Amino acid sequence: MPSTVRITWARGEEVTGRLAGDGPVGVLLAHGAGTDQDHPLIVAIRDGLASRGLRVLTFNYPYTERGGKRPDPRARLLDCHRAAADRLGRSVDLLYMAGRSMGGRMGSYLVADGYPAAGLVFYSYPLHPAGRTDRLRVEQFASIRVPMLFFQGTHDALARMDLFEEHIARLPGATVEIMEGAAHSPGRGGWTVPRMADHLAGRTARWIQYSRP
Repeated sequence: MPSTVRITWARGEEVTGRLAGDGPVGVLLAHGAGTDQDHPLIVAIRDGLASRGLRVLTFNYPYTERGGKRPDPRARLLDCHRAAADRLGRSVDLLYMAGRSMGGRMGSYLVADGYPAAGLVFYSYPLHPAGRTDRLRVEQFASIRVPMLFFQGTHDALARMDLFEEHIARLPGATVEIMEGAAHSPGRGGWTVPRMADHLAGRTARWIQYSRP
């Protein structure tokens, strides 16, 4: 069972986190925009990573902590994300940033800005808003120098495959796992929550094992 922790940052703001597993390698697992840390897929990935010998921390962003649906401004999301990374980083030797959709994107901004992480893991990276392929979210990758692992579904409305191949798959240090038939959320192409979580956790743990500095 995970333990519940409190994560605080400037001005005494606080959110809930859940800590599972043990070991010298930590994974900070951030949720996507429309969910929270207790979403079944996040819970299943967390438990799958923890069962494979990793220390995993999930957390709520401020808007999900208060029950809201609209994400906070980026600066506020990043302040919270940084505090969660600091909380986990104090108890491990190596820290990896992982996240689903928006959560992975926020982790990449922190690392691009110099936050010390051993690597980045992206579950369904939101390359562009749905139907807005002119608004690519790629500017931060030019500043990232750590290994990156991307899990990409071929039917993801937030990452058209030709654009993903052009702008993400060719990034230096990027490893790409294509999930045939998967959409942005579980359910399509036979990718149920248990199947998706087991695939993501198993492949992530193996990649971390071989990418560790």
